[in-house]
Amino acid sequence: MNQDLLYQIGITLVKGIGNITAKQVIETLGDVSLLFKEKAFLLERIPGISRKIISEIHHPDVLKRAEKEVLFIEKNKIIPLFIKNENYPERLKECVDSPVLLYFRGNADLNTKKIISIVGTRNASNYGKEVTENLLHDISASYPETLIVSGLAYGIDICSHKAALKNKLPTVGVLAHGLDRIYPPVHRNIAVEMLENGGLLTDFMSETNPDRQNFVKRNRIVAGISDCTIVIESAEKGGALITANIADSYNKDVFAVPGKISDPYSAGCNTLIKYKKAALITCAKDIFREMCWNEEKETKKPAVQRTIFVELTPDEQTVVDILSKKESLQLNTLCIELNMPVSKLAPVLFELEMKGIVRCMPGGIYRLV
Repeated sequence: MNQDLLYQIGITLVKGIGNITAKQVIETLGDVSLLFKEKAFLLERIPGISRKIISEIHHPDVLKRAEKEVLFIEKNKIIPLFIKNENYPERLKECVDSPVLLYFRGNADLNTKKIISIVGTRNASNYGKEVTENLLHDISASYPETLIVSGLAYGIDICSHKAALKNKLPTVGVLAHGLDRIYPPVHRNIAVEMLENGGLLTDFMSETNPDRQNFVKRNRIVAGISDCTIVIESAEKGGALITANIADSYNKDVFAVPGKISDPYSAGCNTLIKYKKAALITCAKDIFREMCWNEEKETKKPAVQRTIFVELTPDEQTVVDILSKKESLQLNTLCIELNMPVSKLAPVLFELEMKGIVRCMPGGIYRLV
């Protein structure tokens, strides 16, 4: 049995330890197994760990349930994605409340170059379905490796998955339950097809029902795993707007498709646009422009040619060197890579922008010009 996985699952089962505290524990201990092996007086020194939580850590049911889940994972060829693993979704890792552990089935690259989340009403109109199909057809024509993410629900979600498959785009469904079931059951055939070109992703263990509160938790993964979120038809309240607001809180780009002012299922989109929570889009080209994807097609010059006539400080040169190796990096990732606080890195990036060497793209992503 995979002992590392046993303890990684175990930490998610301890009552009183949420994702934020779990990440603090992981950073403090380094090895998750130590949470279950260290003496109580040492665990009490960890921020967020109380005596009550320590008693929960040593509850016999925790590792017993974790062991059962390890067996389920091994039997069903599920890929566990622990937050310290290289294959954990990098975009999601940057979110403060990202899950410590994810469960994945499929073949999609969750760190591929371009990822778009599409959400919307479960009561999709013909207009909404047509917009979805046209968007994905045009995205496929220009950027065929783009990963499409949605929630496998009725309406816009399932329309997005179907249109992605039709246009040979990889597509991942984020679930509000474990990988031992599909909800709604009517979408099982599509879900199976997605395993061949995409996959299914969740942070819920097997035997977890699709309870109401789980869908809100699911929405944060949909919002956090992608470069941008597109809302296609939404009422004034609903899951799609929750996802859009979460994406906005993560400093992700949000787009909305406008609709008739008299249409109740366009009210949410129109409100997002009205209060500048989302940029208005009517076609795929709008997305490409707002995300600066078209500019990526321009031929890039070697980094040495960008800097040969420009005098750089040591910190500026360090940033240029790392961006020369990586195509682009998000601000938080740059801080980690350079071991430099935001307060110090931000003015360095600003100076590089002024010198025409670095460009800030949507979502706080930086790349060389």
